[in-house]
Amino acid sequence: MNGKALQDIAQQRAEELPAATLYSFEPGWEAFRVVDKWFMLLTEVPGRPVVIVKARPGDAKALCEAYADITPGYHMNKRHWITLAPGDSLDEKLVKDLVTESYRLVVAKLPKSRRPVDAARFGTR
Repeated sequence: MNGKALQDIAQQRAEELPAATLYSFEPGWEAFRVVDKWFMLLTEVPGRPVVIVKARPGDAKALCEAYADITPGYHMNKRHWITLAPGDSLDEKLVKDLVTESYRLVVAKLPKSRRPVDAARFGTR
């Protein structure tokens, strides 16, 4: 998967999520937020488009070990964020699933009165 496709797939999924908004805060950096908390960032790491999402610490470590194109979060807490980079180890379903999980993790930390969805049930089949 090339970088443009990676970011397009991630952005499309983020735009589908309830109450998600795009926020540009600096040239070359865009973030998706739910309410007032970030759940995904889009940027370039040296010249390569990447997607940065939140993950549970154990999942983040396992994903970094299992996928060549997933590394600890660039400019973020390395235990709680991962970076998805262009490459052959990622597919569309995995990217969408990781964006959704990042969103769910952030929603779960919001006060119940501000949650747009039930984080425990959203996105589950």
